[in-house]
Parts: sequence; structure tokens; C-alpha cells
Amino acid sequence: MVLLRVNNLSVYYYTLSGIVKAVDNVSLSINVGEWISIVGESGCGKSTLAHSIIRLVPPPGKIVNGEILYRGKNILDLSEPELRKILGKEISMVFQDPMTSLDPLRRIGDQLAEVYMIHEDLKLKEAMEKARDMLEKVGIPGDRINYYPHQLSGGQRQRVAIAIAMALKPRLLIADEPTTALDVIVQDSIMELMSRFKKDGTSILFITHDLALAAERSDRIAVMYAGKIVEIGRVDDIVEKPSHPYTIGLLKSVPDIWGPRKIESIPGYPPDLRSPPPGCRFHPRCRFRFEPCDKQEPPLIQIEPEHYVACWRVMER
Repeated sequence: MVLLRVNNLSVYYYTLSGIVKAVDNVSLSINVGEWISIVGESGCGKSTLAHSIIRLVPPPGKIVNGEILYRGKNILDLSEPELRKILGKEISMVFQDPMTSLDPLRRIGDQLAEVYMIHEDLKLKEAMEKARDMLEKVGIPGDRINYYPHQLSGGQRQRVAIAIAMALKPRLLIADEPTTALDVIVQDSIMELMSRFKKDGTSILFITHDLALAAERSDRIAVMYAGKIVEIGRVDDIVEKPSHPYTIGLLKSVPDIWGPRKIESIPGYPPDLRSPPPGCRFHPRCRFRFEPCDKQEPPLIQIEPEHYVACWRVMER
């Protein structure tokens, strides 16, 4: 059953130097209880896509086309009061840096209790009790409820951010690179924490540039490049049978500690999204390119039951 469907979404940033097409005609669906990861290099549009779902695109960005259907309702058509009833309660987001999403001048308990006071209309005492319980669920001792964010480690701050996002057991959790700058042990504990919430029925949209990390927990992986989804499929399809040259390049850049394979980098750089190349946006960096690639943009076609790819080479097979 589909929980969220993004149809033909385009998000542009109107800058003094030109229009940046950060997300360009992207379609995506998330099923109930599913973990889907979006991977790609920095600047490919992953975070912009995530922020668009909760209508939090920063200026000078603007959603110029498409629809975001949550349980059949277009989020883009909701009024501010209607949107506030959904955000935090049914759709929550964990941002990349908890030091910028947490208020440094307020205790973590107050910030967490505020969620219960606003959405469940609880009194302060009862809200603080729930906040204490929630902190313990994410592995933080309840007696730290009076700590300020700067008194916690990076991993603990991220756990607080997750506790705030999961306080009301939302149907959808959007996690925007929540493990960035964390060591591998803390990273694994954060991933395990989110896996527990998934088992309880929460759908997860996980944003990362780490394909290996995404493959560990995801049901499906979507690969983004230069504002577009170029391949999407189940984890086994993406890892074992990658079809787009960009996906193949990402996999070859992941170290293999058990085998003799050497790390290979993708030549060149992502394009300037103010003036992306014609045709396939990856063709200037692609070693498989041929005549149609620099002239016509390939459509996203189905090659297996749940496996889609946008590549002329695949169509020529």
C-alpha cells in the first residue's frame, strides 16, 4: 500500500547567477512500512527532495511543478493549519546536523516535551514524563532531560533529534543524512534505532551519499544524479545487478575488504545545474556513452518488476 507518492516534482532555486534545477521532474513512491534510501553525490538534489515533502524548501527555492500525495492528499495544496496537523505527528524529519535543528538555549527535555504539549495538548508535567520515557527509548538516560544540546555528544544529540521526530510515532520518518560526521559505532547504533521504529510500522525515507550504508537496511534504493532519479529498485537489484553507469561507478567506489577489487573513482564532476548538459546528464562522465546520449534524455523505464533505469545503453540491449 502506497503511503506517499511524489509525481513529476520540480524544485528550482532562483539565484542571481541563474536558475538551479535542483530537482527536475522526479517521481517516487514510498509504501507503508518500507525503508527506501536515496543515494548520490553531494549536490544531486537528495536533500531538496526531502525538504520539499514537508514544504520546507529554503528561499530562493520554489516548488514549480508536480504533486506530493500523502494518503491521497496533495501536501502542496494544504493550508498552513492543515499542514501543521500532519508535520511532527504523521510526517517527521531528522535533519543532518542536530546542532542546527536543536535550540542551543533550551534544555532537551523542554524541546521534546513541546511536541506532546502542542500535538496532544498535555500539561507540562505529563509532557515531561513522556519526554523522559522517550529519551530512555533512544538510549539516553532520563536524568539528562535537563541537559542543553552542547552538553551531549554528537551521537546523543542525533538521538535527541530522532526522539523528537519519533515522539508521536509518525507514519513517515524522513532522515536527511543523520549519520554524517558520526563514528562507525555510533552510526550503527543510529541505524539500529531507526530499524526498530521501522519494525513498529514507520516508513523511512533515508538520505545518504553512502551506498554501502543504504544497502544494509533498505528495502529499495533510488539513485539520484544531477536532480533526477536515474535508477531505482530493490536492494538486490541495485547491488547485484546495477544497470545505470552512474550506479555502477558508485558501487566501484565502495571499498571491498574481502576481495581484490580496487577502488575506482568516477571521472569528472557533476554538472552545473544552472545549465545541465543536453541528453543524459551523466553522459560527459560516462564511458559507455554513444550517439543518443548527448542529444536525447532517456526515460525511466522498467527492466524488471521493481527495477527502473534511465539509460539508452540499457534500452539498446
